[in-house]
Amino acid sequence: MTSPDALRPRLPSPLWEVTDERFTRHGVRLLLKRDDLIHPDLIGNKWRKLVPNVEAAAGRTIVTFGGAYSNHLRATAAAGRLLGLTTVGVVRGQELADRPRNPSLARCEADGMRLHFIDRSTYRRKTEPGTLDALLRALGTPDAYVVPEGGSNAEAVRGCQALGRELRDHDVFVDVVALACGTGGTLAGTAAGLGPGRRALGIPVLKGGFLTAGTRELQERAFGGRRGTWSLDDRFHFGGYARVTPELEAFAADFEDRHGLPVERLYVAKLLYALVALAGEGAFPRGTTVAAVVTGRPFP
Repeated sequence: MTSPDALRPRLPSPLWEVTDERFTRHGVRLLLKRDDLIHPDLIGNKWRKLVPNVEAAAGRTIVTFGGAYSNHLRATAAAGRLLGLTTVGVVRGQELADRPRNPSLARCEADGMRLHFIDRSTYRRKTEPGTLDALLRALGTPDAYVVPEGGSNAEAVRGCQALGRELRDHDVFVDVVALACGTGGTLAGTAAGLGPGRRALGIPVLKGGFLTAGTRELQERAFGGRRGTWSLDDRFHFGGYARVTPELEAFAADFEDRHGLPVERLYVAKLLYALVALAGEGAFPRGTTVAAVVTGRPFP
């Protein structure tokens, strides 16, 4: 197995201030928490969520789940390559099995991940014990360590506490920590680490309004109850996961031009768009300092 030093991160991740009149005219200070700079292969919250799970796997095969463009699958495959672990990615969509691999899935295979495609109906039932047991038997990995879709479980939530603590302990007092959410694990952990007087704001990138219950459940599993002050605003998913409208694309390109920051479209662009809109609505009192967590970089 490769040395664990292969996963050595840059922590704490940098906190950069950006000057943007869309915030300053409302008396709001915007900081960027550059979690995308933690590790070249395990970007942002993926490092924080995966490393505790890799440790818990203790050398066993890791089986996990995701869609065709899953950042989580790519990160798990990269961790497997770096540490010499066997990884299997169960991909939503049997119809994709015989198609040319998109860049995301091609990267997974290049990093040594075995891909297994299943139909969407079975995928929806993947957490049911009978379905999961049958799937693991079919894969020939009955004793595998299973990481859920998006990597959010109790281990991941506890790992993300460190993100909240880094912001809590910084010289700059941060009032609001904002982050884009897929499964709620990063929000659940970050809020728990922030301490009193600060709050976490989640911007879901999927539609459906299910993340409040999901985040609460993750905190129950990790800590035995709700921790920290947090909320979600479901208005900025732009139609659902992996949906990038012309309006969002134009916004992201403009932000890149203004600040020289490559903006990942599926998560980070939606977060930044939401914060601009919320500042314009007066959602943040004058004098508020907001830290936006940059959880990814554009791929490929």
